[in-house]
This record gives sequence, structure tokens and C-alpha cells, in this order.
Amino acid sequence: MAVPKRKTSKARRDKRRANWKLSIPGMIACPQCGAFKMPHRACKACGFYKGKEVVKVEA
Repeated sequence: MAVPKRKTSKARRDKRRANWKLSIPGMIACPQCGAFKMPHRACKACGFYKGKEVVKVEA
């Protein structure tokens, strides 16, 4: 079995583990109501997508 020749320092080990963070999703403002929404999805606030109402939203 392979065995490391030298001990990996804490700094080197932690540098390798530092890149596991999640990126926030891209949000855009809805052209109808201005609420933030994910791109290419219907707005949860007003129910519009590409200028047409696709989902009925209870007020």
C-alpha cells in the first residue's frame, strides 16, 4: 500500500479543503413586478414568464 513520504502540513491540507463552498445562484429582477427570481423560471410573486401569466397567484 502507498504511504506518504512526508507529513502533510495543516496549512497545505486546509488549503486543499478550502474550496468546498457553495456559490449563490444568479438572481434577476422580474420585469413585471421587480421581485428577485431565478432566470428561466416563472416568478413566484406575480406568476409571469416571458410577459405571459403562466401561474395563478393568490393575492
